[in-house]
Amino acid sequence: AAVAEGIVPGGGVSFVRAIPALAAIRKALRGDEKFGADVIAEALPIPLKTIASNAGAKGSVVVAKVSEMKGANGFNALTLEYGDLLKAGVITPAKVDRTALQNASSVACLLLTTDCIVTEAPKDDADGGDDHHHGGGDMGMGGMGGMGGMGGMGGMGGMGF
Repeated sequence: AAVAEGIVPGGGVSFVRAIPALAAIRKALRGDEKFGADVIAEALPIPLKTIASNAGAKGSVVVAKVSEMKGANGFNALTLEYGDLLKAGVITPAKVDRTALQNASSVACLLLTTDCIVTEAPKDDADGGDDHHHGGGDMGMGGMGGMGGMGGMGGMGGMGF
């Protein structure tokens, strides 16, 4: 991926750097397009905020400080320091960031245009089990919350959505 499209500073910095460019484009947009740009602008800082929070820092403070910085400067979650992330080796293939944003917007559009979602009704089971784990034990993977008998998505808290 890095060979194909190069690298960018990691840790969500590239998304934060995209916010001013999006704001400039937003001025020419109307209606749904403007609303879409606002949604993206609101979502762009979430990876940095989440990384900072997971490292024990105050996510909103880190986002504010990194937003004031320029270029490759950002928050190093390993050292809890600010500096040049490229020099520190905190990098992301540009293709990874681009495809993550494209895939997220694709899923969001799909959800917005879906009239209904069909699921199975939860079954009342005395032991709380389900009918698709035949004695395999706990495999350590949470199910999809809200889908009867499948448990929650463990470890996914604090993601901001």
